[in-house]
Amino acid sequence: MTIRLLLVDDHGVVRQGLKMYLRGEPDFEVVGEAANGLQAIDMVRELKPDVVLMDLLMPGMNGVDATAIIRREAPETEVIALTSVLEDQAVVGAIRAGAIGYLLKDTDGPELIRAIHAASEGQVQLSPQAAARLMREVRAPESPEKLTERETDVLRLVAQGLANKEIASALGIGDKTVKTHISNIFGKLGVVSRTQAALYAASIGLVDLPRE
Repeated sequence: MTIRLLLVDDHGVVRQGLKMYLRGEPDFEVVGEAANGLQAIDMVRELKPDVVLMDLLMPGMNGVDATAIIRREAPETEVIALTSVLEDQAVVGAIRAGAIGYLLKDTDGPELIRAIHAASEGQVQLSPQAAARLMREVRAPESPEKLTERETDVLRLVAQGLANKEIASALGIGDKTVKTHISNIFGKLGVVSRTQAALYAASIGLVDLPRE
């Protein structure tokens, strides 16, 4: 299956470098480029990419605001924040907006490729540095609605980075049932992404996330 990518960065040389590198992967197709958040939103509407690599600091509209709109309008499109910024506010903002991953621009090529594959499968992908900052900032929902035992099982596997098909196989249930459970989990916890759900799971001791 070909993974359709949209590259969003206000520096053309960064987009060009990413495109040249990613073209070497036979199952990747770079379908478009955008120089700011507004362009990114328009291109997601038009091109419907599977994964967006999103810079955060851009003129016009920043990556956090663009991510929130993209995730609301196109929930099938996953967003990976790919940035040089590792400030707590940027990390937390991107994840709250619905980004499934947060990687730094000094991430090596193979790790970026793994992250894109993981995101396309709906798997959480955080750099250890970002995970450490998120765990300092994460706030458990106030009085969240109690999860069922099965929902807790699903949440644990989501937080461990499993894709829906892997969760279905592990629990002996159908893909659609997994999606229903995840939707219910999001609603009960008041979150909008698997990453936020994973952070909640870590905050209550259900799983461990990588630390610095």
